[in-house]
Amino acid sequence: MKTQNTGIKKHRWLIMLLALFFLCGATETVFAENEAISIADVKQGLDTVWVLIAAFLVFFMQAGFGMVEAGFIRAKNTCNILTKNFLDFCMASLGFFLIGYALMFGDGNGFIGTKGFLLMGLEDTTSGLPLFAFWLFQAAFCGAAATIVAGGMAERMNFKAYLIYSFLISAIVYPIVGHWIWNSGGWLAAMGFGDFAGSTVVHTTGGIAALIGTMMLKPRIGKYGVDGKPKAIAGHNIPLASLGVFILWFGWFGFNAGSTIGAGDGFDIARVAINTNLAAALGGIGAMITVWFRFGKPDLSMAMNGALAGLVGVTAPCAFVEPWAACLIGLSSGVIVVFGVELLDKLHIDDPVGAVPVHGMCGIWGTLCVGIFGKAALGLSNEGFIYSGNPMQFGIQCVGSVATVVFVLVTMGLIFKMIDATVGLRVSRTEELRGLDIGEHGMESYSGFQIFSTT
Repeated sequence: MKTQNTGIKKHRWLIMLLALFFLCGATETVFAENEAISIADVKQGLDTVWVLIAAFLVFFMQAGFGMVEAGFIRAKNTCNILTKNFLDFCMASLGFFLIGYALMFGDGNGFIGTKGFLLMGLEDTTSGLPLFAFWLFQAAFCGAAATIVAGGMAERMNFKAYLIYSFLISAIVYPIVGHWIWNSGGWLAAMGFGDFAGSTVVHTTGGIAALIGTMMLKPRIGKYGVDGKPKAIAGHNIPLASLGVFILWFGWFGFNAGSTIGAGDGFDIARVAINTNLAAALGGIGAMITVWFRFGKPDLSMAMNGALAGLVGVTAPCAFVEPWAACLIGLSSGVIVVFGVELLDKLHIDDPVGAVPVHGMCGIWGTLCVGIFGKAALGLSNEGFIYSGNPMQFGIQCVGSVATVVFVLVTMGLIFKMIDATVGLRVSRTEELRGLDIGEHGMESYSGFQIFSTT
């Protein structure tokens, strides 16, 4: 009997040991699964935080655009230009939410998206991010494209016309260009077109829209004399404009580096950030040296536009090039903006803040630089021309840039014609001479001042 009890006890111990073994194994498996889920969640959380911070920086660029444009125009139109900068982001947010995001990122064909109006019927995540975080980042870009036009058409554009314009470019024109390039199903994306952060999508679109708009508006009263020579119309507050440039430079780190759409291991963000900074610095130097050589003075306003030109120029290639190439891109962009301003004056195209040379011309140049200096090892479809001698990538960049310019000229030309035929593009002569602050808004930016006649 004693022997039988001993055998039963041994079997009980064996059963307990086996049960403990299986329990430990099951616990370890569950822990491993939970650990894997936790790591994935943490990665998505970090990526989301990074992209949202970048979105906030890009949003803050609206203040930079507002300060630059306000400083470069006359005091009597300051309230008007700031109101346009404020409201165009409101209109852009609405248009991009209702229609634009679906056209840009929705499933469809190579030309346009057809799914996701009002963000309905979409997955909760996209590009490894929550849908709402991705939308906010893209909406901030949309607002930046819309606000570029305010400077080019400053001091004479009807405010009602501007509201209509900003909604339509945000809801239709900008998203279609974005679909071609940043949607994997877009026809330019399928060709291997490279535009990392928007030299084409944002800046060429905004710059060319500003070009056609200011051409249709005609020059400001007194800009060109009877002899055809341009007359300087000085901005009222250069310190304000310089503050705006610093804000834009700061925000551009979110604009470019945030386009990684994730923190990753940090190497991509670091390369994009250093390229962004070097291009801005060399753009300012390039513009200053050029204007100093041509006109005998190191003009601050031109140097500031040179820094912005460098930022625009490097926006497309910032992830695809080495830092030395970013220096060349920035330097050349600074030179381009000086000659671009001169060219517009010769053509009697009145661009009060230099929006067309900075964003349009340098946006095109930066796009082409992808095909010249880009490296396949950094994510480009083909090696740039200087590395391979193969013009394939350069040719693709040319096709994309030309297609964008033609599309924006045609669509925005039609939109501005439609607006002009309904509410009118330009304010009256009396209102322009008096100032748009009083005529359009019934207020002044700098109240309390009185003009006394000496006669």
